[in-house]
Amino acid sequence: MKITKGGLITIYALLIAIPIVSIFFTTFKSSAEMYQDVLGLPESFDFENYVSLFIEESMNTYFINSVIVTLISVSMTLFFASLIAFAITRMSGWIGNSLFGLFTLGMMVPAQVNMIPLYQLVFDLGLTNSLTGLIVVNTSVTLPVAVFILTGFMKSLPKSLFEASTIDGASNWQMYTRIAMPLSLPSLSATAIFLFVMVWNDLLYPLLFITNKDYKTLPLALLEFQGEYMTNYPMLFTGVMIASAPMVIAYIFLQRYFIAGMTAGSVKG
Repeated sequence: MKITKGGLITIYALLIAIPIVSIFFTTFKSSAEMYQDVLGLPESFDFENYVSLFIEESMNTYFINSVIVTLISVSMTLFFASLIAFAITRMSGWIGNSLFGLFTLGMMVPAQVNMIPLYQLVFDLGLTNSLTGLIVVNTSVTLPVAVFILTGFMKSLPKSLFEASTIDGASNWQMYTRIAMPLSLPSLSATAIFLFVMVWNDLLYPLLFITNKDYKTLPLALLEFQGEYMTNYPMLFTGVMIASAPMVIAYIFLQRYFIAGMTAGSVKG
């Protein structure tokens, strides 16, 4: 029997949807009810687990911490990366290529390799157990990725636009703000979504730098539901659903910018 492309897509969608739906139903169960019937429907669709997370487990604090760290980190990374990418495209010869290669090398170093020196640096600066420390670290480690993406797009922009603006007496800052940035909005949007997922889901750096409960982010807080001998899966899955909601909502409303950014620069006009 020949399987059509639509059939393969349907099978793939079911493989993704079934676990998600199962996790969603589990958020309405108690631990005892879940172990009695893992795949069954809950006896009642009440929001006790959701209410308990925000009232008893301070999930609102962790959620706000994640929002602050993610929004500021992504904004700072986009700002600095766009400046660097614009500078690289304006430089000719080995200087621009060397600068681009330097940031490309930054993508090749695994995060685990830098844990000890990075922790020592953050500790010496007095930024452990603070959202500021997480913001600085996330901005620095995601900068090479953003520079790599934005440089590739900005190199595809017509050089005639910048040459004409130079003849008209525009400064580099004016070319950056009035030409490069407006034309780079699709690529900036795609990069923003990519960085948002990276920072929002990051567990390594909060686990490394944060021990104070008041500064925990969502991924780090979810570890509290996993014990040595027993795991509260309904509460854990409820936290996962809450943590996943902003990413799903962001993609639903920004998917057209994401698709446009992924294809921007692939075809020159």
